Amino acid sequence: LPSLFREAKTDARYTNGHLFTTITVSGMTMCFACNKSITAKEALICPTCNVTIHNRCKDTLPNCTKVKQKQQKAALLKNSSALQSVSLRNKTAIRERPNSAIYPSESFRQTLLGPRRGRPSLSLSKSVSTTNIAGTLNDESPLGIRRILSQSTDSLNMRNRTLSVESLIDEGGEQDEKDFEADSWSLAVDNSFLQQHKMDVMKRQDVIYELIQTEIHHVRTLKIMGSVFRRAMLEELQLDPGTVQKIFPCVDELSQIHERFLAQLLERRRDSLAQDSNKNFVINRLGDILVGQFSGSSAEQMKKAYSEFCSRHTKAVKEYKDLLARDKRFQHFVRRMARSPLLRRHGVPECILLVTQRITKYPVLIERILKNSKDNEGDSADLSRALTLVKELISGVNEEVHACEMNARLWDVYRRVDGRAKAPLQWESRAGLFGRDELLRRKLVHSGCMLWKTAAGRFKDILVLLMTDVLIFLQEKDQKYTFPMLDKPAVISLQNLIVRDIANQEKGMFLISAAPPEMYEVHAASRDDRNNWMKLIQQAVSL
Repeated sequence: LPSLFREAKTDARYTNGHLFTTITVSGMTMCFACNKSITAKEALICPTCNVTIHNRCKDTLPNCTKVKQKQQKAALLKNSSALQSVSLRNKTAIRERPNSAIYPSESFRQTLLGPRRGRPSLSLSKSVSTTNIAGTLNDESPLGIRRILSQSTDSLNMRNRTLSVESLIDEGGEQDEKDFEADSWSLAVDNSFLQQHKMDVMKRQDVIYELIQTEIHHVRTLKIMGSVFRRAMLEELQLDPGTVQKIFPCVDELSQIHERFLAQLLERRRDSLAQDSNKNFVINRLGDILVGQFSGSSAEQMKKAYSEFCSRHTKAVKEYKDLLARDKRFQHFVRRMARSPLLRRHGVPECILLVTQRITKYPVLIERILKNSKDNEGDSADLSRALTLVKELISGVNEEVHACEMNARLWDVYRRVDGRAKAPLQWESRAGLFGRDELLRRKLVHSGCMLWKTAAGRFKDILVLLMTDVLIFLQEKDQKYTFPMLDKPAVISLQNLIVRDIANQEKGMFLISAAPPEMYEVHAASRDDRNNWMKLIQQAVSL
């Protein structure tokens, strides 16, 4: 034992393959399970894998991966003489784990369930809970039987989870991944085939190859989100479906869209293979597929799915972080998933970010393909149209996301406005009071903090809301928003409103209203911010 520990008591506890021994800790020691310091005098250590944990954390620790065969055999035979030795997975050949590491021996199986002959065949479906299998044994069952069944079902669960991660590529077509393992088309095809083509053809095929390759990666990312993380959170951790949906919105819709798109790209690649070859190809026409993907019903589906996903991006990451902070089972699950080579760089926040960024990659790739398609006039026309369509699609998504953000912002402000606050209206077409309920009858265009210069020459901090027909000034007081009671109305009609910059004031601007005739002087945080405000106000006035 390390010098960190002064003495070890003789009692041992066997949990999840670990042979724990109680020790006395001196100095600051971190718990392997929860990553928190062990402040109690006593802790548990597994001499086999050298893991130190809190006494309360022993049930959350995964199975011991370094238990020697003789140690497990001795521990199991201590409770059941009918149990034969269990072979553990070789540390250097993890995938070749024998079935004896999961299932009891044949003699033990017959002791428990009876002979195979005359007994109906049993199969473990995905819908059958392994806890129910162990639960068929009552408290009078031998301790060794209960323990090995519990460990076997735990191992089966872990094996199924591992296979679900490793089989993602198999489900989506392992051959497709292999066909695009090389870094570029120039490296994927035979050198003799490469030498038959001009430089511009090589560059064009390299970009097309990159488009298909990154689409494969994108589909895999969506599968990781849906088939690994979401499925495990629902089935294994049994988290609230509403919470899981907040973290993974529209994943199924996005998966269907991109799997269909990828299938078309791969089919075009197969149709373009050289004779008697499964790796040499030149795609002469691609624009028709891109036009179909970014127009019509396909474009509408993409716009709807990406608008919803991107608008929920911030809330999804926040929901994930909140869940990670409060749920220890989820913390353990995330750490376990991070140990998978496939998921090492694909945590939940990383996957969410990758999905939000994918749609912005298409214009860059299409522009590069178009740049190297000067000699291909037939495809160039479709590529140009596809480039225009995808830019319009992204613009539409941005507008939808901005509208969702503004609506959420408006509700946040509405909740903080004092219900008793009223602002007098002094318009010729309308007179009365403007209350907070009037906010929800309009759409928010822009909001931000500015300084309002009063008639006395003092500057007041205000929150400015640019709505579809009015400009509203709010002032914060006691964590509530109210309408400032100053020398001018706090609600300004956009009708005939004039915006002017102030000479020698790069951050200031004048707002000149017609009804009633008033002039406001406000200052933004920077010149760029001032210019943006002026542009947005002028656009709103002209509508």
